[in-house]
Amino acid sequence: MSTAVKDPARTRAITDWRPEDDDFWAEGGATVARRNLLFSVLSEHIGFSVWSLWSVLVLFLGPAYHIDPAGKFTLTALPTALGALLRLPYGYAVARFGGRNWTVVSTLLLLVPTALAALVLRPGVSYGTLLAVACVAGVGGGNFASSMANINAFYPQRLKGWALGINAGGGNLGVPVVQLVGLAVLATAGAAHPRLVPLVYLPLIVLAALGAALKMDNNPALKNDRRALHEVLKEPHSWVVSVLYIGTFGSFIGFGFAFGQVLQVQFHHTFDTPVKAAYLTFLGPLLGSLCRPVGGRLADRHGGAGIALGAFLLMAVGTGIVFAASRADSLPLFLTGFTALFVLSGIGNGATYKMIPAVFQARARAAVEAGADPTTAEHDSRRRATALIGLAGAIGAFGGVLVNLAFRQSFLAGGNGDAAYLAFLAAYALCSVLTWAVYLRPGAGKIAPGTI
Repeated sequence: MSTAVKDPARTRAITDWRPEDDDFWAEGGATVARRNLLFSVLSEHIGFSVWSLWSVLVLFLGPAYHIDPAGKFTLTALPTALGALLRLPYGYAVARFGGRNWTVVSTLLLLVPTALAALVLRPGVSYGTLLAVACVAGVGGGNFASSMANINAFYPQRLKGWALGINAGGGNLGVPVVQLVGLAVLATAGAAHPRLVPLVYLPLIVLAALGAALKMDNNPALKNDRRALHEVLKEPHSWVVSVLYIGTFGSFIGFGFAFGQVLQVQFHHTFDTPVKAAYLTFLGPLLGSLCRPVGGRLADRHGGAGIALGAFLLMAVGTGIVFAASRADSLPLFLTGFTALFVLSGIGNGATYKMIPAVFQARARAAVEAGADPTTAEHDSRRRATALIGLAGAIGAFGGVLVNLAFRQSFLAGGNGDAAYLAFLAAYALCSVLTWAVYLRPGAGKIAPGTI
């Protein structure tokens, strides 16, 4: 059974961790893993809320702020971009400083963008100031990579899809929750009080950091190995999975940030006040977040590649529905198509992240069959999977930037989102072909179809 040792500085460190050992897992490993998963979800959830804070705050920015729709899409694209950039160093920070230690630090860092937003949001503030403050909110996006790398080390291969799905889905719920907070403020205090939204989160950030400090552990299985990233960069499957993650998570976070603005601009006669848009903005991200663990569980049972392919094909259908609804100016059909996109992106998220450790587990099995030491092969599999989680998370998050930029350009050029919808349709078609060709086509590659 694992033990956690406290030194006088109150750091927590597990001295032994063997999740693939069934006896070890049953005798206490599972309990430790679940406790760390719970507090990881809490901190990541707050991180996602802060990251997506400006998807809510732009709804408050009325005529007094003198910002056009294109400017608002830029305000939501900037934190997405910084969050994507930070995911790679955050993924390595958890190995360098320890899962518990870095969770505390990264959670406390969320106080900076939250306090700044509460300080500057008032009519008359310059657009440059808003851009800078919105960009800083990107620190919330980095939390995902460190949280996922940490939880990946705690769970055995057979449960990774479920555990990573729960961790990511609970974190993703931060998007609809902050939008519900925004709705509550709009419905009660009104659009003149945007600063109430970040103020709600200041004490929650402190509580999440305190919970991590008291209840989480530093796992010795996480070690900073700079060679792992170099090895992952040379692995073709790393780039394939990263592209697929652009299609799944990039869609989820991009749509989550942009949906409220799209409703206000494209159906402005119906959503003529921010509160009307806010009533619907949270629904898609909520369903997508709840479906992410479903995708992970399905991937555990049936393989991630098959589930991802199904998700991409249906996302292409959903995009076609959204495009048709846009052309027909049909709000019910538009909402139906977009809701399907959120649900399917959530399922695809869970399936794609299951593929990351599965790729290297398949490599480890092949190495053992060729005569490699099983312990070394398993260790190499875990450290490479941890490195790819950071890399794929960073690349995938840039999909959210592309979604916001596509909407910005489409509305600037044509006054609607039709060009963006066609671009999304092409992207999902590409991801479908890539998934089938690399993982499901008979005789594809060195990894047998159905093992990923």
